Amino acid sequence: MLSVDAYLTFCDETLDAYAGIVRSLGDPLVNATVAGVDGSNSAYAVVSHVVGVMGRWARTVNRGIVVPRDRDAEFTATGTVEEALALLETGRARLHEDVRAADPAAAPENPSEGRDDDYATQGEVLLHVYEELAQHLGQLEVTRDVLLARS
Repeated sequence: MLSVDAYLTFCDETLDAYAGIVRSLGDPLVNATVAGVDGSNSAYAVVSHVVGVMGRWARTVNRGIVVPRDRDAEFTATGTVEEALALLETGRARLHEDVRAADPAAAPENPSEGRDDDYATQGEVLLHVYEELAQHLGQLEVTRDVLLARS
């Protein structure tokens, strides 16, 4: 079984990569999307979304602590590099708290309703959180590569 510290190390390395990408884009590109690609998201929007994901799943679903979320607004959020980094740090701190409070074998306190991805345990929910972090990191890496190549 994966320890809490090992899990958080994986998450932290992923969040560090997000921060590095945001810094590499700088304020001129952090809100840019890939021109000509429908549904392209800016780096800031991806950061906003993954912070929402972490709050929804690790806190609301697992712990029953409701975190207000406007998922659609996450994808249109804009801001500066410093604001994106602050969002990441707030999300990271909250995730650490939520992971340390989780019982991997217990059922989620507030399971999702009407979704295909209903998880039986808090451990499964946390795996989903990491899955989302990794998936969106890949998206962010491609976005960065295209934006920097075009600038």
